[in-house]
Amino acid sequence: MAETLVETTTTTSSSTTPPSSIHETAAAPFEEVRFEEAPKERRRQRLLRGIQRISSSPSLAQIGRARSSSSPYSTRGSLSCVSLAATSPFAQYTPGTSTPSYYSNGQPSIPGSPTVEFPAFEGIETRLAIRKVDNASTPCLTPATVGLPPELKTRSRSGTTRKPLYDFWANMPDEIRLHIFSYLHPKELVRASRVSKEFHTYCFDGQLWTMLDASDFHQDIPAESLAKIIVAAGPFVKDLNLRGCIQVEHYKRAEVLAKACRNLINATLEGCRNFQKSTLHSLIKANEKLANLNLTGLPAVSNSTCKIISQHCPQLETFNVSWCKHMDARGVKMVILGCPKLRDMRAGEIKGFDSLDVAKAIFETNRLERLVLNGCVDLTDDALKVMIHGIDPQIDILSNRPIVPARKLRHLNLSRCRHLTNRGVETLGYMVPDLEGLQLSGCAQVTDSALEPILASAPRLTHLELEDLSELTNDLLSQHLAKAPCASTLEHLSVSYCENLSDTGMLPVIKSCVSLQSVDMDNTRIGDLVLAEAAAMVRSRASRTSCRDSRPRIGLRLVVYDCQMITWTGIREVLSWNAEIRQPSGNSTTYPTEIIGLKCFYGWQQTVDQHTQRVLRGDFASAGRLERKWADYMQAIEEAGVTGAGYRRRRRRAREAQMLHADEEEGGTGAGRRRARTVASSCAIM
Repeated sequence: MAETLVETTTTTSSSTTPPSSIHETAAAPFEEVRFEEAPKERRRQRLLRGIQRISSSPSLAQIGRARSSSSPYSTRGSLSCVSLAATSPFAQYTPGTSTPSYYSNGQPSIPGSPTVEFPAFEGIETRLAIRKVDNASTPCLTPATVGLPPELKTRSRSGTTRKPLYDFWANMPDEIRLHIFSYLHPKELVRASRVSKEFHTYCFDGQLWTMLDASDFHQDIPAESLAKIIVAAGPFVKDLNLRGCIQVEHYKRAEVLAKACRNLINATLEGCRNFQKSTLHSLIKANEKLANLNLTGLPAVSNSTCKIISQHCPQLETFNVSWCKHMDARGVKMVILGCPKLRDMRAGEIKGFDSLDVAKAIFETNRLERLVLNGCVDLTDDALKVMIHGIDPQIDILSNRPIVPARKLRHLNLSRCRHLTNRGVETLGYMVPDLEGLQLSGCAQVTDSALEPILASAPRLTHLELEDLSELTNDLLSQHLAKAPCASTLEHLSVSYCENLSDTGMLPVIKSCVSLQSVDMDNTRIGDLVLAEAAAMVRSRASRTSCRDSRPRIGLRLVVYDCQMITWTGIREVLSWNAEIRQPSGNSTTYPTEIIGLKCFYGWQQTVDQHTQRVLRGDFASAGRLERKWADYMQAIEEAGVTGAGYRRRRRRAREAQMLHADEEEGGTGAGRRRARTVASSCAIM
């Protein structure tokens, strides 16, 4: 063993001898040195590689762990080996000699450091015992890996202290959280409540359930779940809409609903036919702040219900009891007298309006701005006269009009009150200056004389429905409506089934009423001139744009089906205007911003709809091509119907035009569908 150590020391010393003293050394021949020291070098390298694999911790037990860097000797704190000090039995220290460096960077070791050598014998990796080194107790000239001080462990590379991650949701104020949840619909809130207990708490917060509209999702939710939601949010609900919720039963769910909701302002119970009287009465008594109540079609509504409303709902403004069969006009009277803020009364198809006491109550209060009595067949001329003039009013000698305050009515619906005649309707003249909407459809006995004073004294009239008044003439339209103060503000006009009206009456109306947005003229005697005038009116009032990307809108809707005087020529005039592109000289190209929506004969409607769709999406060239091919097709059809010479040739041309139009109507693909061609062929038959 000693001989081996001496031999190793001698070899090391000779390796560090200067070149000038090589020839003076009595060494073995070169060939012997090469073959004897080669195994020693391999063992030394293998030993060093094993030492490099040792962990950077003070303990040497974890030899198999990967080294912490590519070069274990690159820095001072990365040397992962035992401290080979002078106390080692394998170390030999020779004063005055330099120590060979094993650092990878080639830097010499510290002067005076002990020389460390390992015995060169076979199997040194297994014979060399692992010695644990305690850096705290044993001095080590070659220190092991040093851990970072505690004050540096939380610092980043830039030297600043690394802060913990900020919990944005936990530090958010509750008001902002509720505001985020407020963007969810009731159905989405219920789903989000299943995420966690915290979400459940926020999703059922009362501030999110001030408005509960179950009409959109009541069919997709079980009755039990709907009842639970209403119970949970009941004390906070102000706007409740249960329209069509027929699954709300009386004994279990409706009673719970009535007890839970105590702060309602707007309530819609239309279609909840399972409500019983006691439940409905409890709900009304518990909500004294009700301002809008809709009980349309509820069988539980009766005159006693109206009495409870008049006693417990002083804030009521809108009341709808249309189609409630178990009440009559006496209940309406109690509500009108007991609710001083009532402005909107809707009592369609309610019986008993022939009573003068009810009419007198409406006249004396004079608070109603909207009165809907459509389908009240009991309404008579005397009752309507009392509503407007009162009982035995004082008459002005000069004007022969009653001296009474003007009515505050803005919307009056008397449709299908078939007992009304001119004597009752003419009482509205000069008594409703604020009237904006008047509906007299179905009052077949009304003539021009009853409507003339109304048109002359209602400058704010915007909606006028005179459907199925067969006694109206063209003079009412041309001499009164076209010259009335409301001509410039009129937006909706319905004269359908007025079979005596023709172009003579409608042309002045179309010219004067420049604000029209919809006109229903089906089953009348109007012709193509009205359509051409309507296109000219829209052309004059609508501005044009030079922006190619802008999309037009439908500004005027015309309903002209079943009009015998309307031909395809008038329809083409409207289609041509809708797709018109102007290119004035010296100016940029302009496009329409407002077009006409047309409802015409069913055989042409498919072409009209396809043309309108193309115009609305800005494809004016395709719309114009469709309009021209449709015109060629209609012209060929007309020629084919003429008998005489060339009949077969005209029929062939008609078939070719039919095929081209069918292909274009389907988008110009050249392969029209069978359905389109069938419809086109029906035009030829008609």
